[in-house]
Parts: sequence; structure tokens; C-alpha cells
Amino acid sequence: MAISTKLMMRQGQALVMTPQLLQAIKLLQFSNLELSAFLNDELERNPLLEAQEGEAHGDREPANDFEGEGAEPFGGEPQEGDWARESLAVDSATLSADLGADMSNAFEPEGPAVAREAPREALEGAGLSATSWSGSAGGGGEDGEAPNLEAYVAARPSLHEHLAGQLALACPDLRRRLIGQAIIDGIDETGYLRESLDDIASRLEADPSETLKILETIQTFDPSGVGARDLAECLAIQLKERDRFDPAMEAFVANLPLVAKRDLAQLARLCGVDAEDISDMAAELRRLDPKPGRAFGDAPIQPIVADVIVRAAADGSWHIELNSEALPRILVNHSYAARVNAHARDADKTFISTCLQNANWLTKSLEQRSRTILKVASEIVRLQDAFLARGVEHLRPLNLRTIADAIGMHESTVSRVTSNKYMMTPRGIFELKYFFSASIATTSGGEAHSAESVRFRIKQMIDRESADDVLSDDAIVARLKAIDIDIARRTVAKYRDSLRIPSSVDRRRAKVAMARELAQQHAH
Repeated sequence: MAISTKLMMRQGQALVMTPQLLQAIKLLQFSNLELSAFLNDELERNPLLEAQEGEAHGDREPANDFEGEGAEPFGGEPQEGDWARESLAVDSATLSADLGADMSNAFEPEGPAVAREAPREALEGAGLSATSWSGSAGGGGEDGEAPNLEAYVAARPSLHEHLAGQLALACPDLRRRLIGQAIIDGIDETGYLRESLDDIASRLEADPSETLKILETIQTFDPSGVGARDLAECLAIQLKERDRFDPAMEAFVANLPLVAKRDLAQLARLCGVDAEDISDMAAELRRLDPKPGRAFGDAPIQPIVADVIVRAAADGSWHIELNSEALPRILVNHSYAARVNAHARDADKTFISTCLQNANWLTKSLEQRSRTILKVASEIVRLQDAFLARGVEHLRPLNLRTIADAIGMHESTVSRVTSNKYMMTPRGIFELKYFFSASIATTSGGEAHSAESVRFRIKQMIDRESADDVLSDDAIVARLKAIDIDIARRTVAKYRDSLRIPSSVDRRRAKVAMARELAQQHAH
């Protein structure tokens, strides 16, 4: 069989993802913070893009447009009264002539500059250099700028820095301090040692017993309970410092799963005390801090900025608008591109042309993103009108296909729009994905219920129950079927677990223990 080459023509269809299309898809799924970071990078990369800071700058000419009536080109000769001259007048007569002002009521000068300078010997005797004294006397730095006050603000120390400072005082020996620093590095932001002590000793080729002793030293540091390897050890350290770690309390802390279940009878038997002492020990345990490092390791909370704002209109409808504070404002400086192209070389013209094309495409992509978000949000509000008016019990089941078919877009586009986007409503701020939930059928065959509304009804039932009437999952199923909601018991258990609600047995124990504690407090 002979092998030969042939030239053939074939017609076909293929989906080509251009860089511009990829950028538009990426912008669509960005959150506010991600979009701001992306635009900041584009502003640094593209000289034709400018950031519009606010509404007040909307009518302002671009920063690169320097031509204007009366404007002087850069590098021109100084005109009369020009502040760019090499020497400035400092005496009252010349200043009065230049400024056209009466200087008779001005403050008198304090004397020659030489007389106001501190003697070099006095400065050096005080531990200050003449240069630093003269630089700070004028209220500015060596370059004449105002001092950076932020540099003098006391920074909040981290947990590791706080522990390292105590380690330097507790362990003067350099070798023990090195082991202690390795242990501190293994402590997370909540104050727990997450790295194995044997791994630390093996990595440093240290004696495991010595490493354990250094850990015990670190466990005496502030905050109390830091350096613990689990919750029981953390609570035990704090109880020892309070001199409350007796044998009964030791057995109590060793059985924390029973404490979580409120199994008071079993705890009383294991600890060898009565039920009243168990209640006191539980109250003592609640006064401890299970996460001692959170006072140092709290990350700054980033507030949620809504992308869409929904307000009630006077006629009973809903007014939907994009949040102008969350929308990025960028401008394309066409005049600067025209000036550069007029005198640029071929390579520079190619670069400017590419930048102009990318800038125009970016602005169009941002406009398309805004229109798509508004279109999806408007359809969500139209379908979830009952939720906005009457609450979560009236939330309708909704999926991506319903929105996509209504606005003529693909489901993947709707999914990207609803990711990391938030809507401010009269009932609070919700992520757009919150309005999408599965449907729960009705017993009568009518309109289905939203899974989120059913979950809310389950939580309401459990919140209203008393210690004498704790609802089991079967009882919840019966009550839901009584209000035309067809649901299985395993689905109720799944929704209850998603709400972090314990079982009926654990809830009954907790309510009985709480009632007993309240009775003891009233008795005291």
C-alpha cells in the first residue's frame, strides 16, 4: 500500500474562544473585589485607561489633555509671578510686592536661621544628630514632605509575635529558644498546636522530652490555654490556672462528648458527684475560652457590597438598579492616543493601537456585564415577588434553566452571573444563588414548595418546642404534611443537620439541663 500526501478541503464548524471572549466571560463571574483588582492591573498595564473616581469627576477633561487657553508648554520660560523660579522671596517687602498683599499684620520672623539652630554639641549630648533635629523641626522629612503619621501608629501584634516576646524572656538559652520558636510557628490563629511534637523534635534533631518541656513552658504564656493540642487540653490549662482542676473536673473534661450531649446522669456517675455539681461544673466550663488565640488572629472583616439594590416603589412594584458604588468607572483617553499617534514611530503606533483596542473592548465588556447582571436580577425579583413582600415562607422553587429561558441566555451564563453577586432587599442582603432552591412536592398536587422555605418552617417548629414537647423527625414530618408539604423523614433529618440542629434526644437533654440550671439560679 503506497503512502502519499494529499491536499483536501473540508468544511466544518468550531467554537473559537478569542482572548476578548475569554475576558468577557471572566469579567462576568468576578466579584466586586476581584473586578477591582483586575481593573487596577489593567490601569497599570494600559496607558489609555483612566480611573474615574466619582460623579464629581464625570465632566472633567482627561488628565492627559494639557492644551488649553493660557497654558504654557512644559520646559517654557517662567513668567511673571511664576512659582517655578529658582529662588523665592522670603522678606516681607518682596513678598508683599509679588503677592499684592499687605504684610503688616503678618507674624514677625523669629530671627536668623542660624540663631534658631540648636548647638551641635547639645544635640549630640542628647543623643540626637543635627541632621535629624533640623529635619524634624520643620515638621517634614529630609525631602521636605510631611511625615508619614501611619508609620508611628502602634501596629497590633500578632499571636506569634506576642508569644515570641514571652519566649525571649522565659528561655534565655538560644538552643531552647530555637525549639520554642519552632513550636510557636506550629500554632494556628486560634491558639492550638497543629503540628506534631514528634515531627518538630525530629526536624530539629532535639530530645523529645526537652521539646515537651518547652511546650509546657509555652502553655503557661498569655493568653491562657495557648499551645494546647486539643480542646480538652486547652480547657485543662485554663482550669489549672484558676485552681479548679480537681479529679472530678478532670473526669468531666475527659468526657467532653457527653458534655455536648448533656448526658448529666452519665457524667455524674463518671465524676462521682451529684447532678447539682455537674451543673456547676458545666457553668464553669462555659466561662472558659475554647479559642484563646482569636483575640490576636482575627482577620479584618470585609463587608459585603451589594451589586443590585431592590426598593419598593409607590405603586407596589419593585425598583431595581445597579449599585453605582460597586460599579467600576474607567475612561478611555482617545485624545492622548491621537496625540501619540501623530508623532510616534511605527512600533509605538502598533502598541498604542493595541492598547486602544483592548481599552475599548474592556469598556464594552463592563457595560455588557452590568446589563446582564441587571437582566438576571430583574427576572429573579419578578419570580420571587412573594418572598420580598411576605418573607421566606413564600420563597418559590427556582432553577437556572427558568431564568435562562426567560431572558434568552445559556444556563452557564446565569450561573456565572449569580456567583459572588449580592442583592440588597428590604429583607436584607442575599447572594443571588440564595433565590435558587429545589422544589418539595405538595400532598394535594398543587404548586410545589421551595426547599429553603421548608427548611425555615422546620427551624420555626423546633424553636417553638418546649422541654415537655420536643419534636422528633417523624413528628415534624406529620406536621409538615398537615400543611400540605410532602416530605420524607430522611429529608427532614438532612435539613436539620444542615441547620446544625441536634437530634430530639440531645435537644431534650439540653432543655432539661437548662431548666435545671435556671431553677438553681432562682434558688440561689
